[in-house]
Amino acid sequence: MSNILKFGLPLLLAATLSTGAVAQIQEIAGTYINQSGGTKVELAPCGASLCGTVVWMKTPVNDVNNPDVSKRSRSVIGIQAVSLKSTGADTYAGSLYDTESGKTYSGKAKFSDKDVELSGCILGGLLCKTSIWQRVE
Repeated sequence: MSNILKFGLPLLLAATLSTGAVAQIQEIAGTYINQSGGTKVELAPCGASLCGTVVWMKTPVNDVNNPDVSKRSRSVIGIQAVSLKSTGADTYAGSLYDTESGKTYSGKAKFSDKDVELSGCILGGLLCKTSIWQRVE
């Protein structure tokens, strides 16, 4: 009986917590348009994370500033630009790829019913730039 409590309870707790995280990801999954209105990103579950793929651009461009020279001729449409893991209720942290500069930043996201506030940071979070994306579906 003590082995059941020793191993079973943590597994049950982990399963319950991951089920809640998956349900939360399903609720916020969808397509969002960036602040300038020029790019749409589809946020979708990818394992226990949330991934964002560029699905539309008003003016499609190639990934010309990517640090990997072999990727500079690829279209930005189709690139996974967002990778986030839950850090609490409606908050996430992970990486954000800036398709304009070709740089990847540590990032945070806070979701509400109709939008997501994204912050890309450098210097360990000392300098951050925030952008609000609106849900379009």
